[in-house]
Amino acid sequence: MLTALTALLQRHKRLVLLAATAVLVVAGLLTADLSSRLTNGLEDYDDPSGGNVAAREVIRDVTGIDPQQGYMLLVHADTALAPDAAPPAAVTEAIALLRGRGEVRNVIDYASTGNAGLIAEDGTSTVIVGEVGPMSDQAAIDAEKHMQEAIEANPALRGRTELGGATPAHTQLANVTNEDLGISETIATPILLILLFLVFRGLTAALLPMLGGAFAIMLTLLGMRGLTELMNVSSGGLNLAFALGLGLSIDFSLLIVSRFREELAQGRSTTDALRRTVNTAGRTVAFSSLTVAAALATLAIFPQSYLRSMGLAGVMTVVSAAVFALLVLPALLAALGHRVNSLAPKSWQRGAERPAEQGRWYRVATTVMRRGGLFTALSVLILLVLASPLLGVKFAGVDPSDMPGDVSSGKVAHALEADFANSPTGPLQIVVEAPADAAPSLAAYSAEVAKVPGIQGVSTPRPLGPDHWQIDAAVNNPEGDAGETTVRAVQALPTPHPTQYTGQTADLLAQRDAISDTLPTAAITLVALTLLLLFVFTGSVIVPLMALLLNALSVGAAFGILVWAFQDGNLAGFLHFTDVRALEQTSPILLFALAFGLSTDYNLFLLGRVKEARDNGVGDREAVALGIERTGRMVTSAAVLFCIAVGALMFSRITLIAELGFGTTLAVLIDATIVRAMLVPSLMGLLGKFAWWSPKPLRALHSKLGFDKLEKHDEPAVVPDSDVKPEAESDKKLAGV
Repeated sequence: MLTALTALLQRHKRLVLLAATAVLVVAGLLTADLSSRLTNGLEDYDDPSGGNVAAREVIRDVTGIDPQQGYMLLVHADTALAPDAAPPAAVTEAIALLRGRGEVRNVIDYASTGNAGLIAEDGTSTVIVGEVGPMSDQAAIDAEKHMQEAIEANPALRGRTELGGATPAHTQLANVTNEDLGISETIATPILLILLFLVFRGLTAALLPMLGGAFAIMLTLLGMRGLTELMNVSSGGLNLAFALGLGLSIDFSLLIVSRFREELAQGRSTTDALRRTVNTAGRTVAFSSLTVAAALATLAIFPQSYLRSMGLAGVMTVVSAAVFALLVLPALLAALGHRVNSLAPKSWQRGAERPAEQGRWYRVATTVMRRGGLFTALSVLILLVLASPLLGVKFAGVDPSDMPGDVSSGKVAHALEADFANSPTGPLQIVVEAPADAAPSLAAYSAEVAKVPGIQGVSTPRPLGPDHWQIDAAVNNPEGDAGETTVRAVQALPTPHPTQYTGQTADLLAQRDAISDTLPTAAITLVALTLLLLFVFTGSVIVPLMALLLNALSVGAAFGILVWAFQDGNLAGFLHFTDVRALEQTSPILLFALAFGLSTDYNLFLLGRVKEARDNGVGDREAVALGIERTGRMVTSAAVLFCIAVGALMFSRITLIAELGFGTTLAVLIDATIVRAMLVPSLMGLLGKFAWWSPKPLRALHSKLGFDKLEKHDEPAVVPDSDVKPEAESDKKLAGV
């Protein structure tokens, strides 16, 4: 199949390139409005079938108030504020501003409620809450803009009032994400271009992965645009598409181009070099893309819109990068031929590669295999030490406090945590399905809720239509572990009627429960797909199991460092975040799927060359050394380039995105160094021939389906290309990257 595909691409290379160009143009036209169609609200992290969502829907339907929307105006006063004193002009103007908004259903302030909890501990500032009805994303964008303008236009509010709350935070989150993404691209692109030139040893070759990145990103954006017609798509998918699209395009292009140049360096014609490249490196790219896509596809099993969006966006990005590497890039190489080595310094136009036995990576592999037990134990110990901070990991949800302090919603959220004794971020809302005459039983239930440690106070039950009631319970420290313990205790109380819970802490716990319930299914699916694909690729049952173990160790080590850096705050001065109490609870799921897939990806790069050497009759230990020598520089270069593309995300001002960039970068670096240079050769050296063992029935099935062989084709004589002039014959001996 691969031979036929290569021949087809060579015959119709101009048509393939024209089609790729047309795809880019169409994608650019159809995705112009993509960002406005993406969602970034708190509901992206909810299970739509969860009880907390049902409770919010009851409240919204009856009261017209959306519990996940709202404004908070933080007003600083020149004099001390008190509930029994007349409010200053700034406070009255802020109240008037909120009451004048059509979407605001209710305004809560200390002056009308007498609630001293709405005044900061030092008495110099207050927060005014505006409860709003359901709003579209565009309505929220317009409202945030108009309110900021109104604050600036009012002398009593200008310079002393900050706009916060969930609704402005949603809008500002999108703005911050887009700004940070643009900055990351601006910084990473020139660095990548320079490194690509050095790694690919020529400008022409270096531009190929950049073209691949542009193609993969635009094709992914086109897919996301179509997906918005079917479901809510989180804006987080944009960050993943840009980083992963460029990173994988570099990986796949490096594998294809290096093999193509290696074949040319051996004197083969462009036609034969391309055919052998697609049959070997192309096969590896196909399986690599399948393993990464399978890992990311497991995210679609989770009910949260955010995780599903990231998973589907990731799959589309992987497929798009593979389409470029397997269809468009071979057509480009067919058109370029030996010109793939053009625009390179003469000193880099080397002859054929030196014997493998003289290579640095070959010597490293043989040294490690000679002391396999020592290097295995040392590597595992290092990875376990790096993973040890996981023992103290904590998880938190997404809320406005995750916003950076240089935007208004972040300033308000941080001030509420620091300056107010009891952060007025919303009570625990208990929605009880009960008839109109249930007041006595609900009053008794409310009394029991009030007795729970950590509950400040409980409101009188009030009816929500003919068959529902609402009870509000104020929780001490709703953002911390104590608040979670309090809400769990309330949820554990016997209830006289069916009861559901919402509010900041209840929503966090509901999201965590939904993830926990889905995690076993996702994990089993991930393991099964990975084992299946690796078995098809290698014909072994031991190598896939070894790969799973190594992936778990490398991802665990990356998580451990992530906890040390973010949760423990050891890199707070280096990165943008300042106060992270816990990892965002979807981060481990997303990071594990992404890092797991990428780790398998790099393993396949190595295993492909090892298997190829074994199929050609090389001994087991020698095949490992040759495989590491042939892929050592390439995989190291690919890992560094990938980390630049993805690692730029770690400088985002949004903690969730920074965690993703930092964790993925760590996982790739650990896998490309400790795992590949030490653990893989040491373990495979210890296992020897047993590493490739499979039960007889599975071996027979693997052989019957034709998975045990690369595609066979006649080896043509090595002849010069017809388009290469005799005086340029030396150019045909240019080495691979």
